[in-house]
Amino acid sequence: MAVKKSRILDAVAALEAGDRRRAAALIAQELRAGEQTGDRWGSVSKLATKIGEIDLGIEASRRFAMSEPISLDRLLGHCGSLAQVGRSEQGIELLDRLPPQAQDHPAVLHFRGTIASENGEFERAEALLRRSLQLAPGSPQSWFALSMIKTFEPGDPDFAGLSAIESQMGGVDTLTRARYYYALGKALVDMGEVEQGFAKYEKGAALRRQDQPYDRAAQTAFAEGLLADFSRESLAQLAPSRFAGQRSIFVNGMPRSGTTLVESILVSHSRVSDGAEVNLVQPSLIPTQDQTFAGALAYQDRVSGKDPWGDLATDYHKMLRMRFPGGGLVVDKTLSQSMVMGLLLHMMPDARVVWMRRRPEDIALSSYRAFFTSSVTWSWSMTDIAHQMRLEDRLYRHWAELFPEQILTVPYEELVQSPEEWIGRIFDHAGLELEPQVFEFHKNRRKVRTASVKQVRSAISTDAIGKSDRFADQLAPFRDAYYG
Repeated sequence: MAVKKSRILDAVAALEAGDRRRAAALIAQELRAGEQTGDRWGSVSKLATKIGEIDLGIEASRRFAMSEPISLDRLLGHCGSLAQVGRSEQGIELLDRLPPQAQDHPAVLHFRGTIASENGEFERAEALLRRSLQLAPGSPQSWFALSMIKTFEPGDPDFAGLSAIESQMGGVDTLTRARYYYALGKALVDMGEVEQGFAKYEKGAALRRQDQPYDRAAQTAFAEGLLADFSRESLAQLAPSRFAGQRSIFVNGMPRSGTTLVESILVSHSRVSDGAEVNLVQPSLIPTQDQTFAGALAYQDRVSGKDPWGDLATDYHKMLRMRFPGGGLVVDKTLSQSMVMGLLLHMMPDARVVWMRRRPEDIALSSYRAFFTSSVTWSWSMTDIAHQMRLEDRLYRHWAELFPEQILTVPYEELVQSPEEWIGRIFDHAGLELEPQVFEFHKNRRKVRTASVKQVRSAISTDAIGKSDRFADQLAPFRDAYYG
């Protein structure tokens, strides 16, 4: 009897060879021909999502969730996958179909609370999370979610509930334990207990370093390669991209540098439909295999098409339509795009980038205190933050010199001090006419899936400038490493 060949293994092989399109086609074939349920669809979903095939990933996630034995955990996992790509309404619709007894399950209440928070419905979010904690007072996830949308006061009764479960943290997974210590750290700092708060932050950060250490050598080597290999002369070796038009406005900069603020300003415009950390440029560059200049040349030599870089830009926009199927421009504020900026701007010559710059200490403090949902491995140590920021500084200067027409530098401090002037510059750079509502962007109740979820609901303010000054002792290791 012949053994059935695995399309998924073939898809993995295609990816290893840099053929993203073939990999996507094989996954699509497997979904068309395969069974409607099964545990294997969980790994297929991860593979499809990794290469930017959002629709395929969601369908595989649905099949995994519907597999026997059907469980609430699997359903909530699928709802989380939907929310991750901006389809939280579909997840809520699935939960609405649950029987009444399941509606009051702590995990369901927690999910609804986090979605309400993303939508800016903070009172509703707090009520849902408190109900979840009433039923499961030892849930570190719900305590974390509640901590992110409230400010603790000295003597806050919520702090007693939060701190009471610390003794239970030894029995939970590393990521959940780390999340709990970030919540505890924030609560203590809110209440003015800075030293104690940072001790808790360090506990959480140490757990994350243990789980995923920052590779300084690899980051340095990659950045040095970009700085050495990308120049005006070398870029002339790449075939010009024939891709015309552009749907994305790119907002780049270190996390916590004001990128979400600019995203919110742009999205308030009538011609800009949405924005997010899209994470689709890197999948579109899979054919280069390693995103280096050598990889770019090898890809160009390997393909037979007449427009190799336009083809990759087309792939990016095809994936973008899956994420944002409607019309309108989109803000792409994916983290770490400074590492692919040369190829990004080569394959999309009409692209415009707003690059945020901010006082280093303020970025360092905010990055260290943020619990990033993605793996921002450098953010778990003050000295690692300094190292990464020095690399990012060099990359910023390099790309700004190479692409002066496509990159607009926006200093955060100047933006919040002179918003009318800088908002005008931003929209002019993006090729958009100013509209009155862009100056009241905070009234736009769109979803926000970042650590800035609470701040972007407020009007523009100078309050965050110099916020790090009161944490001078805690930032000393950063300053020594960054300025030394």
